[in-house]
Amino acid sequence: MLDTIGISDVSELFSDIPEKVRFKGELNIKPKKSETSLLRELGDIARKNITTETHVSFLGAGVYDHYIPAVVDHVISRSEFYTAYTPYQPEISQGELQAIFEFQTLISELTAMDVANSSMYDGPTAFAEAATMAAGKTRKKKVVVSKGVHYQAVEVLRTYCKAQDIEVVEVELDGSYTDLARLDEAADEDTAAVMVQYPNFLGSVEDLEEIEKIAHKHKGLFVVNSNPLALSVLTPPGEFGADIVTGDTQVFGIPTQFGGPHCGYFAATSKLMRKMPGRLVGQTQDDEGNRGFVLTLQAREQHIRRDKATSNICSNQALNALASSVAMSALGKKGAVEMAENNIQNTYYMKNQLKNKGFEVLDGQSFNEFAVKLSKNVDDINNTLYDDGYIGGFNLGRVDGKFENYMLIAVTELRTKEEIDSFVERLGEYNA
Repeated sequence: MLDTIGISDVSELFSDIPEKVRFKGELNIKPKKSETSLLRELGDIARKNITTETHVSFLGAGVYDHYIPAVVDHVISRSEFYTAYTPYQPEISQGELQAIFEFQTLISELTAMDVANSSMYDGPTAFAEAATMAAGKTRKKKVVVSKGVHYQAVEVLRTYCKAQDIEVVEVELDGSYTDLARLDEAADEDTAAVMVQYPNFLGSVEDLEEIEKIAHKHKGLFVVNSNPLALSVLTPPGEFGADIVTGDTQVFGIPTQFGGPHCGYFAATSKLMRKMPGRLVGQTQDDEGNRGFVLTLQAREQHIRRDKATSNICSNQALNALASSVAMSALGKKGAVEMAENNIQNTYYMKNQLKNKGFEVLDGQSFNEFAVKLSKNVDDINNTLYDDGYIGGFNLGRVDGKFENYMLIAVTELRTKEEIDSFVERLGEYNA
């Protein structure tokens, strides 16, 4: 290789670096090992991790342990999908474009919205993009967001809005729900959007019918951040008059994998279609009448209409969107409904078991999450639960001091009655 590039020694590769700043000596790294020995060492390190494979998980707060059909991994591991980037050339990307088109269609059906894009980086960035799009559409410089929205999504929202001088006003909760009186007071003529989560961060199902009236009273947009699995059984935001619906499809076919990567979705009404961020795949016909797919409405920063771009995002989560599409297709409408119903049934079973044990459970209509009050520090109890093979719930005290010693628990369809009973028993012992 040195001969091919015309140098005599590896050190010549670094000739542009001044001699006085080059590292001299031996790097503090271990001696080389054989492949077998190295894999054994890495395996030993990996086994120190606490995962949903080693422990029973009741942790949610944005990342959930759900059933993933085996076919998902098989399809996304195919080289034509696994190596595919955001498709630019429709002539050679028909399979990828069709997969994204199916993703858009599935999201539109779940949310009851007219159109969905090809995916975004994750749920929080999709939510933030909704705010900047609303401000651009309405030409107003304030968004009103419920404190029932995931706190990390609000942090991302503030980051996006700061650069565009958009004011972010947070509205307090009344128990586990958005305080509608305060929301009505905060939303005014200068409000570009009213933004809520459904179900919200505390797991409660917000009253979208009433919130829609507040959002549209002053001609602002109604933005809903929503769990797409929950929409299999809950009335979708589109039927409540939402203008934009965002969220994360991690719940369909994407493992918890230590918090990412995920796949954001963005759906809107047809009148907002030309302002939507990200990519949009459209169905068309070639000159022989064959069905085909193309990227459409490309007002993006790298295209000819870049002066009209409404967002800086120029890619999408193609592989994760495919995983979600395969999972949704494998489940089908009946399977998704059954999966969602099992979440609700397991959640209410656990809520009742905790109440029977004397725990105070925060009131609210739940999908698969709820908050329970403990008498001790949540982190301390979680550390003890690890030793028993459980991943406990999220410590809400980290987000808001008024929820000190509150644990946010998620109960998915994968949890069995025995696991729930055992966890409640342990929680009762450590909370005493």
